[in-house]
Amino acid sequence: MELQELIASIRPLDAAAVAAAREHQDRLTKPRGSLGLLEDISVQLAGLAGRTPAPIPEPAAVAVFVGDHGVHAQGVTPWPQEVTAQMVANFLGGGAVVNAVAGRAGAEVVVVDVGMAAPAPEGVRAAKVRGGTADMTVEPAMTRAEAEAAIAVGVATARDLIAAGHRCLLTGDMGIANTTASAALVATFTGAPAEQATGHGTGIDEATFARKVDVVARALALHRPDPADPIGALAAVGGLEHAAIAGFLLAAAAARIPVVLDGVIACSAALAAQALAPDVVAALIAGHESVEPGATLALAKLGLQPVLRMGMRLGEGSGAALALPVVQTAAAVLAEVATFDGAGVTDKHA
Repeated sequence: MELQELIASIRPLDAAAVAAAREHQDRLTKPRGSLGLLEDISVQLAGLAGRTPAPIPEPAAVAVFVGDHGVHAQGVTPWPQEVTAQMVANFLGGGAVVNAVAGRAGAEVVVVDVGMAAPAPEGVRAAKVRGGTADMTVEPAMTRAEAEAAIAVGVATARDLIAAGHRCLLTGDMGIANTTASAALVATFTGAPAEQATGHGTGIDEATFARKVDVVARALALHRPDPADPIGALAAVGGLEHAAIAGFLLAAAAARIPVVLDGVIACSAALAAQALAPDVVAALIAGHESVEPGATLALAKLGLQPVLRMGMRLGEGSGAALALPVVQTAAAVLAEVATFDGAGVTDKHA
């Protein structure tokens, strides 16, 4: 399926299922609205599935898209670029935070090389478009064709996971300097200035932060990415993993499969997906609100409320995996809690 055909197949939530789910929520043995966001998620899942109650979104898989960044050369992080490949080895060995959190939540972790500078080791899904992006302060991060190819990697990954039986997808990422590209994307799609969209990433000092803001501002000034041309924006200032995540979201939405977003990398990629297909947000659930300011700006633009606020800024898919049991519980509550009439409990609204 071509990208435009895929985009055209993405639909909003089913209005009848949404209404039925909301009405059923109001008849459960609890005060109306007392479960807050949990109720909203259950309604969203029903609207996505087109039936009430929605099936429990399980089993789940975290797709960790990996890419390196040429802008690393500008000194935006003290972490060496070699850490990307080293962390990939850690994912494969089961020793990363996302492995621990996803394992506890019962989610599979799949690592996808869409743009590592180093060769992909055995055990990684090999889908390299190029070995890292170019330095976006000098030239576009990638060509338009490369951005489209990376989007296609995300589409194929989502489809393969869905075909394997997964009924909930989670975004993960790895790539040293990827919060710099994320800040540029957030600024592009929200209109926020570089200093508002840029955060401290892995915990950089103030001198490095000032350099990072300047780098983002210079890249934006050089390319003037157009939010009405999301593929062009991804090519100019994004990362290969950002483009892949955007495709991942589009394919999941087309298949009516919920996606739990991780932090600022996923949220900035979701802005590109939203620009391509506004109804993609019907399938998106914000796992948490990263402390990166760009994540807050992106969530506001996406119209999403985070499930968790825990002061996290790791990435990898850790926040999405942590939120997964809450998302699954939302569906279980709608499916399993008794109604007032069924349980013989008096409803004050009766």
